[in-house]
Amino acid sequence: MTTSATSGGAATARGGARFAVSDPATGEPFDEAPDQSADALDAVVARASRAWPGWRSAPAARETALRAAADAVEAAAGDLAPLLTREQGKPLAESRAEVARTAARLRWFAGLTPRTRVVDDGRPVHSEVRWRSLGPVAAIVPWNFPLQLAAAKVAPALAAGNTVVLKPSPHTPLATRLLVATLAAVLPEDVLTVVTGREPLGARLAAHPGIAHVTFTGSVPTGRAVAGAAATTLARVTLELGGNDAAVLLDDVEVDRIADRLFWAAFRNCGQVCMAVKRVYVPARRHAEVVEALAERARSTAVGPGLDPASRIGPLNNAAQRDRVAELTARALADGARAAAGGRSPDRPGWFFAPTVLTDVPPDSPVVTEEQFGPVLPVLAYRSLDEAVAAANSTGYGLGGSVWGTDADRAAAVAERLDCGTAWVNHHAELSLAQPFAGTKDSGVGVAGGPWGLYGNLRPFVVHRPTEA
Repeated sequence: MTTSATSGGAATARGGARFAVSDPATGEPFDEAPDQSADALDAVVARASRAWPGWRSAPAARETALRAAADAVEAAAGDLAPLLTREQGKPLAESRAEVARTAARLRWFAGLTPRTRVVDDGRPVHSEVRWRSLGPVAAIVPWNFPLQLAAAKVAPALAAGNTVVLKPSPHTPLATRLLVATLAAVLPEDVLTVVTGREPLGARLAAHPGIAHVTFTGSVPTGRAVAGAAATTLARVTLELGGNDAAVLLDDVEVDRIADRLFWAAFRNCGQVCMAVKRVYVPARRHAEVVEALAERARSTAVGPGLDPASRIGPLNNAAQRDRVAELTARALADGARAAAGGRSPDRPGWFFAPTVLTDVPPDSPVVTEEQFGPVLPVLAYRSLDEAVAAANSTGYGLGGSVWGTDADRAAAVAERLDCGTAWVNHHAELSLAQPFAGTKDSGVGVAGGPWGLYGNLRPFVVHRPTEA
């Protein structure tokens, strides 16, 4: 390849500093992306600032443009999905689904507008609460769902009348650049731009004085650093910082009926999902049954390159993440855990790790207490339901959780006791575009999704006047 998309979306000859992008299925570089400098970042933010007044003043045009953006994404799916698989690693079917969800978010937020509210407190005063956009928004996106999470940040920010500077992970910059190039044909110039590069680019963007709101998805340590950088300019922050979701199975659960759903809630996208099931708690008398049901699925699921139609689980996205998963698994095994399935990296090129189900895991093992973010699932036995709920709530995370059982009302009552942002009954990690998405504890600050996501990109503006002379 000899050309690439610029931050505005046009094609240009390559030049300047660049960095390699690798294919997770081979571990080998297959393309490059611009490694943009601080001066380039300043120029992009300045362009976003200049584009903001026109964009914020035209709500009808925003709706039309966002609907056209959704159409454009759908039309480009044939190019976006294979490129996403090539740099991220996920099976092509999952990439196609991610592109579809990207378009759906743009279309859903296109029809969402803030409501003016009249405040009546009994005084002879007419007060209206209106809403105003913030300015340029920095959207910093991780590598597990680069397009879907870009849309989750871009769509509400643009619908609210802000402009957006989008920064993808250096592991997955290419599909994001193609997305922005695709949208450049239907959005006004510089309303949406993209910057790519290695650190400290993200830190510079978060601390940039021209940015009004920083929205970030990623790890807790990086999220704290982003919040600290944004604090230097008092920019607003929205942080989604991952999870360690627990699934609690009740004693009346029908294992055969829920095993497929539970398995894929943990292993979709090779376990690289913030709200994936990452721990399973099972009544002691049902423990062996559940372990074997999950292990049988782990052993029989096809693992391979995402572009191979036979693959159901692809590689981990990068070598560092593969090594972390391997380290957590090895430590658990050394501490007495047993791998009912998997437990190691296969002898093949790329950043693969076999789908792993662990049993006899010490409850204080890091594979239980930390977010492993990979295809490894510890299954732990409990003696009492109170013990299970306490264990589910015992980590520093609070993104999601689920309860599984035949009696849905009983399961819902247990779900009420989980300390997390979203609790599911008999399923997991399923979200509507219309609902809020937020966590407790270390899982984040602020709210994404639904009308809450829109209002998170706005500030109230009150017009207050007397009704009597």
